[in-house]
Amino acid sequence: MSEEISICLPKLGESILSATIIHWFKKEGDFVQLDEPLLEVSTDKINSEIPSPVSGVVTRIVAAVDQELQVGEVLAWIKSSSVDRQTAAPIKQTPQCQAQSQTGSGTSLEQFYTPSLLRLAQENGVSLSELSLIGGTGAEGRISRHDLEAHLESKKMGQLPAKEGVESLKLSGMRKAIADNMVRSFYAAPHATLVTEVDVTEILKEIQENKEAFFAQEGVKLTITSFIAHALSRALLLYPLINSSLQGDTILVKHFVNLGIAVSVDQGLMVPVMRQCEKMSLRQIAHALHSLSSKARAGTLSLEEVSDGTISLTNFGMSGVQIGIPIIRFPEVAIVGIGAISKRVVPLEGDILAIRSMLYVSLTFDHRVLDGMYGCGFLGALKDALENRSEQTSQLD
Repeated sequence: MSEEISICLPKLGESILSATIIHWFKKEGDFVQLDEPLLEVSTDKINSEIPSPVSGVVTRIVAAVDQELQVGEVLAWIKSSSVDRQTAAPIKQTPQCQAQSQTGSGTSLEQFYTPSLLRLAQENGVSLSELSLIGGTGAEGRISRHDLEAHLESKKMGQLPAKEGVESLKLSGMRKAIADNMVRSFYAAPHATLVTEVDVTEILKEIQENKEAFFAQEGVKLTITSFIAHALSRALLLYPLINSSLQGDTILVKHFVNLGIAVSVDQGLMVPVMRQCEKMSLRQIAHALHSLSSKARAGTLSLEEVSDGTISLTNFGMSGVQIGIPIIRFPEVAIVGIGAISKRVVPLEGDILAIRSMLYVSLTFDHRVLDGMYGCGFLGALKDALENRSEQTSQLD
């Protein structure tokens, strides 16, 4: 006995609410085996292949390439004699699966919006994630029909005809996912930034003295990012609020450091995560950085390697930029930015002038969770760990 089963977008990670269709491996009329890749999707974290939860014939594909869908929305329908289901349980003979995305109060997004609003959004190709970014003027910030119509009108005004000498580039799936996540974070969290200057002369000297032997023994390079990640994870143990997330009116303080490291790839930035970084030695961090960055550039990161970050570190100094103010990655509450190292004349004790290697470190944080003085304390602890490393240890541990 055969039945037609709706295949829905499964939950791809704790903080992933939507994904964009990149490529279908099957077309309507094709047979697909259980667990055979059905399509590829993209999020702001990673590209993922979605396997078929059943064996059967693809009867209908309802999600087009470049279309963004919420978790739980229908991807396709498969006619199958098998009832084995390994992903989120699909619903038989229904036009659309129930979306599993949740608002902070625990109700589904569909329940938060009126049926007429959802109908208008669907008719105009507005996804739930795009809908959630529209500023609402209704009660308790709800989006009204007028708000959506104004949004649609502004989109039409932005669709200008092509002009000579102007090239139109459509956002890639990854780029769009990154953009949506950044907009969500920027407007949801009040950002504040602090900047301090760190003397890394002694660390650079230590790197220079040990780099050849370290590479010969370990097979990876010893970099300034390794030292900063090591010091940062220790400073977070003293200032745990920076290593947290905000859920409703509750601060979730993490007593482990899953440090996300921004890595530049072709379509944007990937942020692989070093889990329990606070337990790693400097050698282990150097190996983890090399492994994760290599996988990011090769496109072979697993979902686990880009999930559950507690704070992020971005080193834009490699491009020569000295100061930057990055945007926090949702649902984290802080991100640390590292600028370029430059030599400057610096006054030391006894008013002695010396040429030192200096860099700027920025801390951008969610002002709802912590105040400026707390952030200053963290930056002070990070600065002390980097500048006085020789007093703490002379070993590459």
